[in-house]
Amino acid sequence: MASREEVLQQLIEMSHWLGVESRGLVILGEGNTSARVSDETFFVKASGTCLGTITAEGLVEVNAPKVLGMLEGPELTDDQIKANLNAAMVQEGKFLPSIETVFHAYLLTIPGVNFVGHTHPVSVLGILCSSEWRRITDGRIFPDEIVCCGIAPAYVEYHDPGVSLARAIRKAVEDYIKKYEVRPKAILMQNHGLIALGSTAKEVESITQMWDKTAKALVGTFLFGGPNYMSKKHVDRICTRPDEEQRKKLIEGH
Repeated sequence: MASREEVLQQLIEMSHWLGVESRGLVILGEGNTSARVSDETFFVKASGTCLGTITAEGLVEVNAPKVLGMLEGPELTDDQIKANLNAAMVQEGKFLPSIETVFHAYLLTIPGVNFVGHTHPVSVLGILCSSEWRRITDGRIFPDEIVCCGIAPAYVEYHDPGVSLARAIRKAVEDYIKKYEVRPKAILMQNHGLIALGSTAKEVESITQMWDKTAKALVGTFLFGGPNYMSKKHVDRICTRPDEEQRKKLIEGH
């Protein structure tokens, strides 16, 4: 098991990778990342910091049970959310946790999820901000999309960032697991962006990069009549091939 310091370093490196401006995944202070330290704490990007230049100071360690408690009970006001996040900090610091810390807390409780990367790729947003976002992304179009990103993404309609969004994400993930009997690797949020869930930092990077490619390929298909989605039979075959399982491990950095 990685030490606290190793987790922090891996999270910094992953954040820098996602924050390279030329990749078109985030700009300015967009996006946020997190990493599980233990059942009790996790690191999350501080509000207002930039992924591409973030340092250890810009990653806040928070108490997971305290944050998860915000998912229960009545809706919270903006001031209550801010106060609760402040109270969840392991140590007081210069920065406060991101407003989206709550969904990171939940996602890091899912077995096998140790790193989370939330980005706003220009390519993916071009689809998520369209009226046909669900229909367009409802099928798989090439094998490596399935290998990296799973049998399908989870879907979340637009919700106000914060506790409301975190609750919607929890429901979407629970519904996904009931349907597919596996956890999602990616979550698509209407008019908002992409979340990649990884057992390693490398897996988060791979999922994000592959969704960027998938979105560009999807848009390109409309120049020639629209997507030719793979059949369920072929998708299921990719998900169960032994050689693809080995490739998944390599892609995930195991």
